Amino acid sequence: MDIELNAAQKAVKIRFREFVNQHIAPTAAEYDRRQETPKDLVQTMADEGCLGGMIPEQYGGGGMDALSWGIMCEEVSNASASLLSLLTVHTMVIQALLKWGSEEQRRQWLPRMASGEIIGGFGLTEIKTGSDARNAKTIAVADGNEYILNGRKRWISFGQFAGLFLILAQVEGKPTAFLVERERDGFTTEPITGMLGFRSAMLAELRMDDCRIPAENLIGRPGFGFSHVMGTALDQGRYCIAWGCLGLIRGCVDASLAYTNEREQFGVSIKEHQLIQEMIAEMITQAQAARMLCYNAAFLKESGDPSLIMETSMAKYFASRAALKAAGDAVQIHGANGCSDQYPVERYFRDAKIMEIIEGSNQMQQIIISRYGYQRYQMEKQQIEKQQMEKQQMEKQQMEKQQMEKQQREAREGETG
Repeated sequence: MDIELNAAQKAVKIRFREFVNQHIAPTAAEYDRRQETPKDLVQTMADEGCLGGMIPEQYGGGGMDALSWGIMCEEVSNASASLLSLLTVHTMVIQALLKWGSEEQRRQWLPRMASGEIIGGFGLTEIKTGSDARNAKTIAVADGNEYILNGRKRWISFGQFAGLFLILAQVEGKPTAFLVERERDGFTTEPITGMLGFRSAMLAELRMDDCRIPAENLIGRPGFGFSHVMGTALDQGRYCIAWGCLGLIRGCVDASLAYTNEREQFGVSIKEHQLIQEMIAEMITQAQAARMLCYNAAFLKESGDPSLIMETSMAKYFASRAALKAAGDAVQIHGANGCSDQYPVERYFRDAKIMEIIEGSNQMQQIIISRYGYQRYQMEKQQIEKQQMEKQQMEKQQMEKQQMEKQQREAREGETG
């Protein structure tokens, strides 16, 4: 795996770091306190190419490669995890459209999503099902050329003003994915505030009460909604979150280095204390390890390797745990100041905890990764057994051949004797 950035990727890193420093970082703390993100900031991000980066050029997007997109997610999350969640859910809808949508659906929605005219929202989680999304209670009933949706979706990032939602519903007991526009009759949203983290992510509860949508808004086919359509979206979400965690860890490192470089206790700079050095060293090392996992996921994503799904889960799992540890240590290093909203590490700590929950909780990732471990163990065991059987068969054939050659030799010797 080549982890050296090419010229274009280096340019992306510089470009978006400058953009984030100018347009996102200065107001991130204030918007967190106000629990809002202005629509004009979202449009500024769209104009810069943030929202359409993963959309192919033929649909009006930037056609970014996987690594460039990850780099951008890192830079945005370094300043605002809430805006990372915008990139996450928006591209989750985009990926579902690209892989499972019809050409007509792609041409209808992707150019508008690239320009920022339409923001994508991801409607999966419900109040009573949580991680058991496969058994969602939202129901869709066919009625002629339409479907009638009834149900609730909760904790939807940017649900307060997203215009196109990817919704999972049950059609005769089969998980099915639909595109639902905000302006549909029977579709309403209720803002959610007071969250621990991601406070400016404009969360909402989605309500569908006899909401009618045309049949052409179905993506894929009934029964494929969770395993295929939503699965594709969640893979993309975990990829974004892994890179976002890396940006958050980097923010913790930078804040802690700056603070310890200036702070003194007992007449000595606190950066000279070994326990401080231990925490700093741990942050830097974990950041580098998370970066390697993210780079690996990007490489696999670009090459279309089927192991991408599992490797992305591992990247998200490791990076989110590392982010929470780094944020906790950063708060500890800052002491009482770390508990004040006058310092960014307080916000990093709250946001880092959310990273362990969204797009598949870390407990779900543990289940997925451990199952993968057992599957790989069984496959490797079967492969070894197969190789042993083949070896034994070859040895048997060789022995039989040698025995036959010996008998033939003895027969010839008997004839000549």
